[in-house]
Amino acid sequence: MYTVGLQSAADAFLLSSLQVQVFLALCILFVFLIFGVDGNKVDNGSQSPAFLPGSHLLAIAPFFQKRFEFLNDGFRKTGQALFQFNMLRDTVIVVSGEAGRKAFFTNRGFDLTEGFKVLSGAIPVVKGVTSDLQTRRVALIHKRLSAAQRQEHLTQLINPLLEDCRRMMESWGQAGTFDPFENIYELLFQATVRSIASEDIANDAALVRRLKYLYDILDNGTTPATVLLPWLPAPSMIKKLWATKEIYGIVSRAVDNRVCTGEHRDDTLQMLVDAKDERLVMVGFIMGLLVAGARATGTAASWLITFLGNNTEWKVKATQEVDRLLAIYPSQSITMSPSEQLSAIPLEAWETETPVLDALIHETLRIAQPHTAMRRNLGPDTFIDSKLVPSGAYIVYPFSDVHLNPDIYPDPWKFDPSRGEAKVPFGYLGWGGGKTVCLGQRLARLELKLVASMMLLGFRYSTVGANGDLLDSPPRPNWNDTLLCRPEKGTCFLRYEKSTPTL
Repeated sequence: MYTVGLQSAADAFLLSSLQVQVFLALCILFVFLIFGVDGNKVDNGSQSPAFLPGSHLLAIAPFFQKRFEFLNDGFRKTGQALFQFNMLRDTVIVVSGEAGRKAFFTNRGFDLTEGFKVLSGAIPVVKGVTSDLQTRRVALIHKRLSAAQRQEHLTQLINPLLEDCRRMMESWGQAGTFDPFENIYELLFQATVRSIASEDIANDAALVRRLKYLYDILDNGTTPATVLLPWLPAPSMIKKLWATKEIYGIVSRAVDNRVCTGEHRDDTLQMLVDAKDERLVMVGFIMGLLVAGARATGTAASWLITFLGNNTEWKVKATQEVDRLLAIYPSQSITMSPSEQLSAIPLEAWETETPVLDALIHETLRIAQPHTAMRRNLGPDTFIDSKLVPSGAYIVYPFSDVHLNPDIYPDPWKFDPSRGEAKVPFGYLGWGGGKTVCLGQRLARLELKLVASMMLLGFRYSTVGANGDLLDSPPRPNWNDTLLCRPEKGTCFLRYEKSTPTL
């Protein structure tokens, strides 16, 4: 009934474009009347970061829709390493430079959860499940994620992950062309479901496709209104509510079925059940980490495969590295398909004997991870570069400040895995920095290496443009696409041909 009600409401809002326009106009008028044009523009003199010139209300849409351009433009207009603007009644301070980077990643009063909750908005929000969590529950979820990456659990995952790759890659056919930001991303979504959720869901291809569709709704439906005014029944918010409700239903049914039947499976859900976690912890763990893992790892995999598409040097190096592992750890398989060969390589080898794949992942995360880290200062007031960051303010740090800085990485847009380590504090943030690092990176690295190896052994492929011609250089990651970093749709494809009879 609840889903039907939401869908009916959505239909009502979408009946007439005129009705929608009137509704949005009233919302904008409401914001002007309640919050004013420039919010609380309070200047504490030389102690405050420079204010972004112009109407702060007009800064809200660019922050969400073209964040990379907006932040760079803010630094240019103010001429400062820090600047501020108002997000309705909240103060947002943007920091950059070495001093800003150090303070951002080391200040204990800067809270990740509060910052991300208000300024991001692209996760399924269910109170007590994925939001408004008690500190104890957050710590428990982190503990369970660590347990899901223990040696024995990851070792058990290698064969199922390779089988998922084989099945999905076989569906591509003998030869053809596809968009890597669709096909490779879809493959990594499947891998994340396999790794984080349950066998019941992962083995149901139609259900996995449905989950991906629903999470895509959350991504595409994130607007300034849905983040800042979530109580407004706008069409995009109604769609997000409907998608979140259905995701919750899929995950909770899998949890309830496992608990009620007592069936035992070797998967992450079983680990949660065996630990006798609360139902909300189990559902929240899967719902939240599915989107976080699939989005970040899917983006990285799509770009890694794309970068290798027209880089013969590194494609050869990576293939030779995988071939060397196969020679050291030979498979007993008769068919000698890539998936069966790769399954003979132990986890320890994947983690310690693949310097080329490690370098490829390292450089991919530098150039194609359009992240803007977000925090909230929970107190007390502090200073960065002699500028006041008051308690309650939101602080953001764009990774482009370091990863695309030509003084740290010469020719920063060039994909060059041979680059040495940056010689500045927090000079690389591919897996986070300071007290906040990616807790799922061990799993993410394994997934990326398995998918890349299957592509290298199973296909001959190149990166081509819309007309089918080989691209002289890879497309440039779109840092304004803050979630997936995709290039303009229709500009980049992979042309492939299977190099083995079976995968």
